[in-house]
Amino acid sequence: MNKRRPYVRPMDGWWRRNPFFIEYMVHEGTALFVAAYAGILLNGLLHLSRGEAAWNVWLDGLKNPWYIGFHLLALVAISYHTYTWFKIMPRTMPPVIVGGKRLADGAITGGGLAVAAAASLVLLAAVWGMAR
Repeated sequence: MNKRRPYVRPMDGWWRRNPFFIEYMVHEGTALFVAAYAGILLNGLLHLSRGEAAWNVWLDGLKNPWYIGFHLLALVAISYHTYTWFKIMPRTMPPVIVGGKRLADGAITGGGLAVAAAASLVLLAAVWGMAR
């Protein structure tokens, strides 16, 4: 038997040593807010399927200050998640060639953010129109 101790690489705080990994871990952490908000919306859909009384109970529950605070926190987290998602997009997708030149990273990121903002505004207008 070999008397040497095996090398064990320490894993404590590995992501805190590099700013890229810090940003990556924050991005992944904000995904939890995306999942939680999806759960809230699915819960609302379940209440909607149970009838108007259940739907109104769910809506009244959303007026709780804790829920309002969570929604504001989720808005910030999901906005950051969206920004970082489109920020890494130029590095993860195949090159886009326009006019014989590769499209700039900023154009891809800005285009993605603009489309996401436009889609959000269209959805907001649709929901606003249905609520009237």
